[in-house]
This record gives sequence, C-alpha cells and structure tokens, in this order.
Amino acid sequence: MLATLLLYAAYPLSGHSVATQGRALVLKVDASKVLCKISPYVYGSNEDDWARSGKYLTFGRQGGNRMTAYNWENNASNAGSDWQNQNDDFLGGGNTPGEVPRKAVADALAHHATFLVTIPMAGYVAADKLAGGDVNKTPDYLHKRFVVSLPHKSSPFVYPPDLHDGKVYQDEFVNWLEHKFPHRQNGADIWYSLDNEPDIWSGTHSRIHPDKTTYAEIIQKSVAMSKAIKAVAPKTLIFGPASYGWEGYVRFQDPPDAHNRDFLEFYLAQMKRAGNTTGERLLDVLDLHWYPEAKGDNKRITEAAATPGIVHARMQATRSLWDASYVEDSWITQSLGGKPIDLLPRVRAKIAKCYPGTKLAFTEYQYGGQNDISGAIAQADALGIFGREGVFAAALWPYGGPANYVHAAFDAFRNYDGRGAQFGELALKAISPDPSHLSIYASKQGSKLVCVIVNQSDGERSCSLEIAGAKPKSDREFTLTSAKSTLQPSHFASRSGADWSLKIPAMSVNVLELK
Repeated sequence: MLATLLLYAAYPLSGHSVATQGRALVLKVDASKVLCKISPYVYGSNEDDWARSGKYLTFGRQGGNRMTAYNWENNASNAGSDWQNQNDDFLGGGNTPGEVPRKAVADALAHHATFLVTIPMAGYVAADKLAGGDVNKTPDYLHKRFVVSLPHKSSPFVYPPDLHDGKVYQDEFVNWLEHKFPHRQNGADIWYSLDNEPDIWSGTHSRIHPDKTTYAEIIQKSVAMSKAIKAVAPKTLIFGPASYGWEGYVRFQDPPDAHNRDFLEFYLAQMKRAGNTTGERLLDVLDLHWYPEAKGDNKRITEAAATPGIVHARMQATRSLWDASYVEDSWITQSLGGKPIDLLPRVRAKIAKCYPGTKLAFTEYQYGGQNDISGAIAQADALGIFGREGVFAAALWPYGGPANYVHAAFDAFRNYDGRGAQFGELALKAISPDPSHLSIYASKQGSKLVCVIVNQSDGERSCSLEIAGAKPKSDREFTLTSAKSTLQPSHFASRSGADWSLKIPAMSVNVLELK
C-alpha cells in the first residue's frame, strides 16, 4: 500500500461523546508542511492469500512460531506449543528444498511487494514430518527428531542440499534464495528476519530451547547469523529481534543475566558495537511485535467479542502508539505507575541513544475486531500513525476468519476507489482539536491531496476543514461504515467559501480526495 501524502490527528471514542457532538470542529491541514516521506512498507501483512487481500499491499512476511524450527532442506517444521510440539508437513512445500519460502517470495514479488523471510536461529530445526504428537515421545528426540542448524557453512554451497550430513546451513539457504530471485522489479526486494520471538522460545519451543534465552545468547546468535546472511546478501536488510511484546522489550522475559538492564537499549548498543567491530551494519531494522494489552469491559481488546466497552477501548488503543497524554487500561500502564505507553516516541529515543540510523518495524500487530467497524477504525488509525510517525515497515497478523473490515481499512489507503487510487507519499501536518473523537491523516502527491478522516463517535460529526498552502477545487469521497464492509462513494463534504464543510458519519472511515 504505497503512495500520496499523509495527514493525521488521532481521536478515540469517549464514553461522553454526546456532550461534544453538538460542537462544530475545525480540522486543519497545511499542504506546505511536509512531516516526512511515508514508508511504502507500512502497508503490509502476514496474510499469504495475495489474491484475496494483497493486491495493493507493499510488504509481506513469513513468520510465526512455525519458522523457528523450519528446515528449508525438506520443508519440515515443528509446531511448538501451538500444536503438541509436533514435527509435520503443516507448511506444505512437499520435498522440494526451500519450496515454502520460494512460493511465498514469488507471490509477493509478483504483486510488486517486498518480502521478509524468517531465518531460524534457535540451533535446531525439524528433521522429519512424522506428526504423531509431541516429539518427546521419541527417546533422545533432540538428536533423532531434529537437525543441528548453523549460520555458516565452511564448504561450498550446493543445491539440492545434502540431506544426510546431519546439519542445515542458513547461509546456504539465503544464498540459494538470492540466486533464485536475482531480478526484482518495481523496488520489491527480499529481506531477512533473525528468527521469531526469541524472548519466549522457552515457552513456545521448549523441546529445542528449554531455558530462557539470555541477553548474551541473543547477541551471540544475532551477530553470527547477521554476518552469515550479509556475507551472501550484502545489500539486504536485517530485522531483529522480532520481540514478542512489552516484557520482551523491557527485560527479555527476565533471563538470569538480565540484571535489570533495559533489553532494547542493550540489544541496540551491542549490535552497534558488533557492527563497528566488523565494519558493517549488522542490524538495519529494530523489529517488534505489538499486540495491545488494553482492556474494555475487563477483557483484552484483541478478543473476538464486540461489547461496547471493548469497542470503545479498541478505537482508543492506537493512541498508545503516540499520545503522551493518553493512559489506557492495561497492566502495562499499571507497571509504568499510571503513565502513558507513548510507544513510538519511547522506542525512537532508545534508537537515537543506542544505535542511531536503525529503522523501526512492527512485523506483527493486531487490534482485534477484524470483521467489525471498530476493527476497521483502529486499523485505519494504525496505518495513518505508522505513516505519519516514520515507521519503516509494518505487517498485520491476521487471526483467521472473515476480516473484511480490516481489509477495507487498508483500502482506505491503498485502493479507496476500487481502481487502485492510493494515499500519498508525503505526510502533511494535520490537526484535530478533538483527538478523543476524530482523527485525520493527510497526504499529498503531485496535485492530489488525500485525507483519511476517522470518526470514532457514535453519532455524526459536523466539522469544517481548513486547508493552508493549497486551493483544491474538486473532490471525490468514499466512506466505510457498519452498513457495508467496503468503501462506498459518498458525499460528506461540500465547499464552504475557501474551506470545506464536512458531515462525518458515525463510526466511520472516510477518504476525501482533493485536487
């Protein structure tokens, strides 16, 4: 999902919305104030069905717990705690080496999207696809049901790889993949992730990594793997550590050598130090996963139910990404002494302090309600925030089941007219005086200015839109509401002198294209 220019003002629904609905609001956009160039890679997903949801996506990822013990030589994987710690052929691919990532990369590149491949780093990968439940039923299972996985092969690469040497080499895998796709068009590329959620390997993959991953271990493994990857793909980008969430960011699940050190600061500083030693950048993108812990009606917003409290909390939760005045209801804010999460400024400060120039990505995130208008509202806000705040890459993690509303939220930025019309490449300064109820994102590309305006209120909002630095004369309008899970042509805007008068439908995502 690429393209025009972005305007944003965030606003979550308050339980007292009726008291503010009668006041006319003034939204302001300054077309002369460019905040940043929006990274095209924030419009990504872990969804593998490009035909259904990925026509205009720009970034894809093959991750999840299955990839930690994925064996590229025979496509075997271990489910870990997701399903009985079983080795099997769940990922498909048959017996053709590398077929699982090859197909995923080919599909992404065919849609002009860059793809992130996860490289196993825990030390062992599945040896077989025998299924039958937990591998620990096999005596000496670690040596009989798994194969040693190493970052570097000291002898020449071959394809097909040797299935009988008792080892799997990850640089041989990357080298094969790079040669399999030597020609990439329209800016699409292949990048590599240093495994998946290593902070919880002892829980998700206890059969191959029963002990907590230590600070020292993750640096040793990350440096070795990054050096091996860059030796065969020197121009690629390396993502890490793919941390699972807040406690991972803070203490990496508190292994014995944590010693009360902030993990992200430690990780960034150590990767910088290692890169300085080798003379190359070994970490290009700080990679985090973000599943909000915000609660409504005493339940986490990522749960399926769409009760009023969950809906309300879900539509506000994106403020924790950026708003230093917003405190969500979660154990995270409680652990902070009632202070806001303020996630993006918080992490950016760590990057600036410990490894300047490192990009930031969220390669898994999800706000729930993916087939509900509240989920669309949260998703649209997240995409607007990622663009405005300079996030480099982001990939939604789909929960399965219908996700029409979340797909429609992507369309608001990538395909709002059903014919490929897209949000802009430049983010503009935009202000909403009521960020608790109404948010606006604005973008500009050439002579086209596109605004995405989100109403979290349970009633129609009347407001005016003042645009400085431009005098647009024509418009197209599209709206997403609970009535239908696709954007529909609409008419919520009208000229009012030099400005625009808007009537924003209740609980809606709206696109205003001006020229």
